[in-house]
Amino acid sequence: MFSTYLIFSTIRIDKSKIKQYTWMVEVAFSILLVVIVLNPAILSSLTGSQAPMAVVKGESMLPVLREGDIVFTYKPNPSEIRIGDVIVYKTYTNKLIIHRVVEVRIVDGKYYYVTRGDNNPGPDIIYFDVVNHRPLGVSYDRVVGKVLSVDGFIVKIPYLGYISLWFQEIRSSIT
Repeated sequence: MFSTYLIFSTIRIDKSKIKQYTWMVEVAFSILLVVIVLNPAILSSLTGSQAPMAVVKGESMLPVLREGDIVFTYKPNPSEIRIGDVIVYKTYTNKLIIHRVVEVRIVDGKYYYVTRGDNNPGPDIIYFDVVNHRPLGVSYDRVVGKVLSVDGFIVKIPYLGYISLWFQEIRSSIT
């Protein structure tokens, strides 16, 4: 009986060491996450997207996305963007728009996506075919990325984007 006690006492795990190592791993992971999030070049190279993160501005995507939400994007092949996906695209004035794809068109082998904000009454008319009087859609060249989702749920960080929106507001009021 004494020998059994000695065996178990020698392999006893020091809980304070486990807590210390767990804390160190959490801190290292947090630092890595902050470096990746704060350095768009790293995140951009990982995702293949020009803007690996985008901040929601406005109410056009309510109730799914709210102003101040940060979403993550990646650049898929044109055929991988489907109806129901949320994409980020650049307008001709380089403004980023985050809207849902409601129709996919292929014209002369090129992909176009008709988009609409979930909270908007109709499709975006930024790219409109004046000859046929219908939305043409956003060309794949203007798509910055597809918003990352898991099992249909958009991956987002709520409210954190308000910091970016606040800085943009300050910058625009100075100039």
